[in-house]
Amino acid sequence: MAKIREERVNEEMKKAVSAVIFEMKDPRISAMTSIVSMEVSRDLKTAKVRVSVYDKDEKMPKSTIDALNHAAGFIGFEAGKRMQIRRIPSFKFELDDSIAYSVHISDILNKLNIEKDED
Repeated sequence: MAKIREERVNEEMKKAVSAVIFEMKDPRISAMTSIVSMEVSRDLKTAKVRVSVYDKDEKMPKSTIDALNHAAGFIGFEAGKRMQIRRIPSFKFELDDSIAYSVHISDILNKLNIEKDED
């Protein structure tokens, strides 16, 4: 039963944090930012948030992660208000480049198909 509660808290926290990040007006945060996964500890003290940033500028992902870690207290406060929970975890944002990597692999496969069609 506890496992189901953990998964439910993870998903609800992910939705709340995503909504807060979407509403933030910080220019350091890319518009193409999405939360890939979130792991909230059982005691609700810490939460590890994996964030994907897809942007043409190579400096933007690092800038976005730095800005999110800097605003972690505000994000936690706002997410706690939306979820109406007593204990708000401290957030640690990490960069997850799996989406960018999959786009890169897709581009490589598309180039191989184009070369095959030309032959």
